[in-house]
Amino acid sequence: MVDTTKLSELFSRNRQKLTGKLPQGSLAVLNSNDVFPRNGDQDFPFRQNSDLFYLTGIRQEGTHLLISPDFPDKSMREILFIRQTDPQTEQWEGKKLTPEEAADISGINTVRYAGTFDAVLNTLMSDAERVFLNSNEYPKYSNPVPYYDLRFAEQLRKKYPLHRFERLAPVLHQLRVVKENAEVDLIRKACTITGNAFKRVLQNLKPGMKEFEVQAEITYEFMKSGAFAYAYPPIIASGARGCFLHYTENNGLCRDNELLLMDFGAEYGNYAADVSRTVPVNGHFNKRQKECYHSVLDVQKRSIALFRPGTSINEINDRVNRMMEEEMIRLGLFSRRDVQDQPTDKPLYLKYFMHGVSHFIGLDVHDAGSKYQELKPGMVLTCEPGLYLPDEHMGIRIENVILVSEQDPVDLTAQIPRDLEEIEELMGRQA
Repeated sequence: MVDTTKLSELFSRNRQKLTGKLPQGSLAVLNSNDVFPRNGDQDFPFRQNSDLFYLTGIRQEGTHLLISPDFPDKSMREILFIRQTDPQTEQWEGKKLTPEEAADISGINTVRYAGTFDAVLNTLMSDAERVFLNSNEYPKYSNPVPYYDLRFAEQLRKKYPLHRFERLAPVLHQLRVVKENAEVDLIRKACTITGNAFKRVLQNLKPGMKEFEVQAEITYEFMKSGAFAYAYPPIIASGARGCFLHYTENNGLCRDNELLLMDFGAEYGNYAADVSRTVPVNGHFNKRQKECYHSVLDVQKRSIALFRPGTSINEINDRVNRMMEEEMIRLGLFSRRDVQDQPTDKPLYLKYFMHGVSHFIGLDVHDAGSKYQELKPGMVLTCEPGLYLPDEHMGIRIENVILVSEQDPVDLTAQIPRDLEEIEELMGRQA
């Protein structure tokens, strides 16, 4: 596990960037995530709100942050609130942060216990002209459960009906999408751990294994390396199950002559990796598998070159779709004449490649950022073309993590094997 006290300068810079975007008379309020109930007397493992972590580095539940850049008392312009503990709580749950430790991690000088939050908030509200509240604005996400930020916003509007409330997410997401060097280093480390896990799978995979046995090899390597969590539920899918884009049951049998599609990533220091690889269960690609695999790999290699400043995910998608269409014609999935006759709103390639080729990655596996915005140096994205042939019991996806730079794109996963010959050689069964 990364020592976040060494990153306090990062969190301080992040706050400085945020305050530079806030108008005069602003107050920004951020809260930690809920602790979600699992069942009985158990909770799900806690994972901090990514925006709050971005500004503080605090992983602990019950945390709040107030930022009021123009408040007359300079000691109250940044205030971090943490959960107050006691010997009985620590006897059962373990040690909690002290104010001094929270200050070391976050770089915030004023740290108070959460019991004083309402009173301090009331003081800052009396001086604020605009109140910026946070929420999850990822465009494809919806959930019927009202999470903490939504409940908090509703309560605050009722208590202070005459204040002007505004959205913090657009401001924060504009900042989060361009990574600092320290953030890139954490993503790179997460990718390295993920690559080591993949190599471990190559050494141990054989026909007759269950998909969850493969996942167990990955989990071992993650935890051994200090990545105690997956960045997202892993996909370990053999045969036709590889055509289910978000398959996570991972309980099927890995059969001889099948391909195994693995989509998984370590979370290290709260930053995500996201890697997909497809390998032969028996260590050797057959002729048809080779044809299809080479098509996807060739498109991926050409696609990575597109990740340059000035373009967008949307534009890259359009170009990759044309590449995949050409490969599908070459593979005999349909003809060029079929393409000429296809409905404009239902292109034939969508039957075999139905997802986008890229998304931003960072504190979240699907990180802040829009597919329409121009790419800039410091942005980190995935590149993941795929080919899905359920009638042939085959799904192929190859996914790398790419850093946009002033020069050529930088592949943060370049060390993870993907060439067909290298995979067969590492599996030790090359024919």
